[in-house]
Amino acid sequence: MEAFEKILTDGMNKFDIELNEIQLAKFKAYCQLLLEWNRKFNLTAIKEPNEIAIKHFVDSCTILHYVNIKQNAKIIDVGTGAGFPGIPLKIIRDDIEITLLDSLSKRIVFLNEAAEQLGISVSTIHGRAEDLGRNESYRQSFDIAVSRAVAPLNVLSEYCIPLVRKGGKFISMKGPNVQEETDAARKGVKILGGRFNNIVQFRINGNGRSIVIIDKVSDTPFTYPRHGSKISKKPL
Repeated sequence: MEAFEKILTDGMNKFDIELNEIQLAKFKAYCQLLLEWNRKFNLTAIKEPNEIAIKHFVDSCTILHYVNIKQNAKIIDVGTGAGFPGIPLKIIRDDIEITLLDSLSKRIVFLNEAAEQLGISVSTIHGRAEDLGRNESYRQSFDIAVSRAVAPLNVLSEYCIPLVRKGGKFISMKGPNVQEETDAARKGVKILGGRFNNIVQFRINGNGRSIVIIDKVSDTPFTYPRHGSKISKKPL
């Protein structure tokens, strides 16, 4: 996997991330696990190692270049799927406390196996964000909620912002065209206690990407999050 190693290393370097040998070995093992499990379950549509290196691993870690994440930050990855961006972030920043949330049990089985094989410590939750957002054990308890390409921003905000403590951040990883989404989400973000901080736009191998950063400036009203069907059918 020499080409994989070079593509991954060069890609990370462009975002000022320097991989050590241990981290590189973990990314290689993670890629192999994805390929093996993908034969049984549809974890990712990207099945070529070099594309996984860029489109999943490097893309997930761009947050570390654009957002200052404090030591030992408590982060929840909402709708993590096969572990993006949570597992790559944990490989680079072992100090952060990562919780991986997904609604499909087979993905949770994979995530637990991956964490064990990679020798990283993560928490996994089989559930839905709107349920966690109403649970006192999780509501407003995370420094950062992050989500990558899960839902439109006006929907995603109601899933994620209630999980973030006041003073924390909600980070949404998106494609290149986010203006319409951000415009549609402004009212809801404010209602939920958030405020737009920044929208960072950049390119990875010619592909446009965006990171939407929302600050949690006030407590989320207790009426939110609503039931999942209401969130999707009638976004704030």
